[in-house]
Amino acid sequence: MVAQPEKWVDDIADAGGSMYSFHLEATDNPVALIDQIHKRNMKAGVAISPDIPSTAISDEVANAADMLLVMTVYPGRGGQKFLDRCIPKLAELRARFPEKDIEVDGGVSPKNIGACADAGSNVIVAGTAIFTAENPPAVIQEFKDAVNTAQARSSTSA
Repeated sequence: MVAQPEKWVDDIADAGGSMYSFHLEATDNPVALIDQIHKRNMKAGVAISPDIPSTAISDEVANAADMLLVMTVYPGRGGQKFLDRCIPKLAELRARFPEKDIEVDGGVSPKNIGACADAGSNVIVAGTAIFTAENPPAVIQEFKDAVNTAQARSSTSA
């Protein structure tokens, strides 16, 4: 997470970035920041830290954003333990925004990918689980399969 995310948009765009995600609590005007990001032809993601409720993402902010990100660890370093208490946030956001990309980031592993996917996450960020695995491609495939299975289940029950 960075302070004053508004001041980094141009640098990321100039470097060729296609997406810019920021923490909701790091800005006073998230809709204006999303507009600034879009004006630089990037997609905008809005992240919430573990202690921020999913309801802090207003309909206005969510509808303006391209993706919503639930952090399941505290931002700042890799290898932290996944916080199960964040899973309901994924489900709440999916229920409110069924067409939106919902990302999960932090401590995601083969042990919890099913719960994340079943709760509605369709974008997965994983570092330690992949880079420390004996067979990284197998872990990546397991993540993909979990998301695809959850999405198929969700579309048949809708």
